[in-house]
Amino acid sequence: MSHDNSQVYRTTSSRVGKMMAIMLGICIVGGAIFFGMWDYWISEPAPVVAMMAGDSATAGPAAHTGATIMSSLSFIESSDFRTLAFNALPGEPDNNPTINMEVGDKVVFDIINDGKSFHSFGVTIQDEGFGGIIPGSEVATASNPLKPGESGSSEFIAGEDGVYYYICTVPGHREQGMVGKIIVGNASVEEEVMEVIPEPEVVEEIAEPEVMEEVMAPEPVAFDGTISLPEGSGVPGCDETNECYIPYHVTVSAGEEITWSNDDSAAHTVTSGTPSDGPDGLFDSSLFMAGGTFSVTLDEAGEYPYFCMVHPWMIGIVTVE
Repeated sequence: MSHDNSQVYRTTSSRVGKMMAIMLGICIVGGAIFFGMWDYWISEPAPVVAMMAGDSATAGPAAHTGATIMSSLSFIESSDFRTLAFNALPGEPDNNPTINMEVGDKVVFDIINDGKSFHSFGVTIQDEGFGGIIPGSEVATASNPLKPGESGSSEFIAGEDGVYYYICTVPGHREQGMVGKIIVGNASVEEEVMEVIPEPEVVEEIAEPEVMEEVMAPEPVAFDGTISLPEGSGVPGCDETNECYIPYHVTVSAGEEITWSNDDSAAHTVTSGTPSDGPDGLFDSSLFMAGGTFSVTLDEAGEYPYFCMVHPWMIGIVTVE
């Protein structure tokens, strides 16, 4: 007589459901932990991957094995705000001073904003633009810049020979002149050759009577409640046609709300006052980014000039009746 000794294990649908629920819960919790630490996972490649890619920067910051160089830099601006620089304007002594150093040396930057605009600082190896800032070299940021009179400090250690650049990291300010060189080791630098243009021969002419042309102030434009900061207003030029704020001059009734819309790709401010005299404290948007808005209501009749603290050529006027 034969016996079937095999065992048959059975379960119930409720147990299967519980098991599936437990497994699903484990997956959800594990996924939450993994993606919650996403910035950590992508912060730097694995050492093996870095070695295969030939990336020596992942070995950590450069070691300070040499001299310490102190560098004091101040943000300054020309009277028309079209030319920006460190320490002195172009053609003047100490304009954007070049720093020479060796691998392992450290530069300690003491930065102060002596201008009327907003500025921020960093060191990059890129020869244009405001990206690629080397960690540790930053003073403030474009979204949280130094206001007039504010200061800060940072450090840069040279890890290898090359040409680096210290810049204002506010978009557009490097192109206006806020950039200096850091030459490490025997790196070669192409010197800028200034072309000498001969002065034209002076020919005496009989002067004609000068006709004084009357300059008319721009008329207030019909206002629909919103003033635009248009694309490209972060670059000098819009002031020549009074199109840095559109409309440039508006008239509203006391108690009527006014809204500014940042339709540019750069960050801006709407600050009451004038570039020459500075903010008057009546209203200030602080820095607001592309796509942002700022609103204010003025209850007292009068004329209210305003400007952008980052790009001081941008000016506008509100007349309250």
